[in-house]
Amino acid sequence: MKFQLLLGNLFSEIKGRHWWIGILIWFVLLAPAQASVILRVAIEREVKQVKVGASTTAIVKDSSGKILGELPGMSAFAAQAVPGGVALDRWQSGLFWIEPTNKGYVYIGDRWFRGRTLVVPTANGLTAVNWVDLEEYLYSVIGGEMNTSWPQEALNAQAIAARTYALYERERQRRNPLYDLGDSPDRWQIYKGVSSEAPKTYIAADTTAGKVLTYNNKIILSVFHACSGGHTENVEDVWTSKEPYLRAVPDFDQNIKECNWVKTFTPGEISARISGVGNVKDMIIETLSPFKSVKSLKIIGDKGTKILQGEEVRTALRIKSTRFIVNKDANGGFVIQGLGFGHGLGMSQWGAYELAKRGANHLQILGYYYKGVALTPIQAK
Repeated sequence: MKFQLLLGNLFSEIKGRHWWIGILIWFVLLAPAQASVILRVAIEREVKQVKVGASTTAIVKDSSGKILGELPGMSAFAAQAVPGGVALDRWQSGLFWIEPTNKGYVYIGDRWFRGRTLVVPTANGLTAVNWVDLEEYLYSVIGGEMNTSWPQEALNAQAIAARTYALYERERQRRNPLYDLGDSPDRWQIYKGVSSEAPKTYIAADTTAGKVLTYNNKIILSVFHACSGGHTENVEDVWTSKEPYLRAVPDFDQNIKECNWVKTFTPGEISARISGVGNVKDMIIETLSPFKSVKSLKIIGDKGTKILQGEEVRTALRIKSTRFIVNKDANGGFVIQGLGFGHGLGMSQWGAYELAKRGANHLQILGYYYKGVALTPIQAK
């Protein structure tokens, strides 16, 4: 049902190059019908070799689904790219599935994960993909994205936001034959495997299981960030998109010490990050959002001038947020003093923490940060 919740006193050429696509589709078609959603998470991408294994005896299958044999538990093996496919232990095949027995974990790179592993040759080496149940994926992501000591209602809100985001990405990546999303926070969500699971992340995922946020019956882009520094932003002031549910709201995180930061740059350091301007002479904030985040920043150098726009400001300078002021120091360097951590869109995690401490439940938290959305069961596809 739709929720606009009250907060009380709170602010209100494919077949030729990727022959294995048909094999993956075949595996999906042969999989038993089930209510759960399986996510394909790329853990290692385009590497020459990757260590794989399992905590229990693992069944190894080749590209046709034939069982080749077993790998002993608690042992790591190097899968390597070879002409025509992948070499693993004593076998060579177009690709490999590694499936642990007795609900064991799989080992990929240097971490343990639930589910099973697919190792596939790709353009520049190998890609190892963790096929994992969505809810079990969330056991890890919730703990990767939030401190598990935080209030349960904040963790529950994170569970729904993270589930929604994962399915949004899964839908957006439908043309990708290999994976739905990766494991890094720069583009996706923090997925560390079983190391970030905790009793409270199990509760958060289980008690909200199967629930996502929608707007006009479509899954939303439920982005979130660490803290806004006192006010979230309207999406059009950060990106070029215009999602109607990503609207600016007053926040509760301006007094969080982790959200206050200072970064000092020498002119040379700025020049190294901004190409084409030469030795930097000045940095001038040109335009601000209605809530004092930098929308455009002019970089003036002895060889040229460049204007950074929106989120490009944060990513180019590698600073925590775009809510900042710039001053020069006595040595001609630049001191950037800022508030917030992240793009400032959608749910502030520290804001959710503060709201939960004040008594808001997870639906109230989500309804505050994502405007006009509905809480909807996942639709089977």
